[in-house]
Amino acid sequence: MAFANVLDWLRTLPDPALLGATGALVVGEAIVGLGLVLPGEAALLIASAAVDSVADFLILWAVATISSVAGNVIGFEIGRRLGPALRETRLIRKNGAERWDRATSMLRKRGAWAVFLGRLTPFVRSFVPAVAGAAGMPYRTFLPAVSAGAACATALPILFAIGVVASVQSAGGAISVAVGLLAALAVTFVVVRKRAKARKAAADRPPHHPDPDPDPDPDPDSDPDPDPDPRFEPAG
Repeated sequence: MAFANVLDWLRTLPDPALLGATGALVVGEAIVGLGLVLPGEAALLIASAAVDSVADFLILWAVATISSVAGNVIGFEIGRRLGPALRETRLIRKNGAERWDRATSMLRKRGAWAVFLGRLTPFVRSFVPAVAGAAGMPYRTFLPAVSAGAACATALPILFAIGVVASVQSAGGAISVAVGLLAALAVTFVVVRKRAKARKAAADRPPHHPDPDPDPDPDPDSDPDPDPDPRFEPAG
C-alpha cells in the first residue's frame, strides 16, 4: 500500500519536481537494504511517461544514471566499511541473505564484469556494489563497470515506458522505439554472451606445462645386458 501511495504522489507532481523525486528514489533503490523497500524503477517508469522529446529523454536518463551510480557508490562504501559482516546484519539476514549470496557468487566467478552484469540483474543489483566493497575491489575497477551498468539499466525501463506511450499515440512511433530497444538489447546480449564465452574458455583451458625431456634412447651398440648370467655363457 505504501508503494501505491508513493506512486500516486509522484503522478501529481509537476515535471521538475517529478524529475527530482525520481532521482531521489533511484538513489535510494540503488543502496543495499533500501533497494528492498523503495520503488525506484516504478518511479522511473512514471517519469518516463512525461517524456515527449529527445531532450527530455536525455535529461531523465542522465539524472537516473547519475542517481543510480551515486546510490551504488554509497552501497560500495557501506560494504568497504563493514566488510563481510554486513551480511549478518538483521536487515540483510531477514530480507536479502540469498541475494547477497548470489551477488557474492557472481563476483567470485566474473570479477569486475559481475558489477556490470549485476546492475542489469533484478533483485541483486543493489547488493553487488556492497559485495564488491566488502571484497576490497578498488574504485578504478568498480566505477567504470558500475557506471556502464547503471547507464544500461536505467535506459531500458525509460525506453520501455516511452514505447508504451508511443503505442497509444502513434503506431509508427511505437515501432521505432521498439526497434531501437530491441537493437540495444540484442547488442548487449551479444557482447555479454561473447565475453562470457571468452572468460569460460580461458578458465577451462589447462595451464601449459612443457613435457620433461624423455629419457635418451640407449646406445644401440652398447651391451643390452652388461652382466649376463654366467649360467648361459657359451662353453670353452
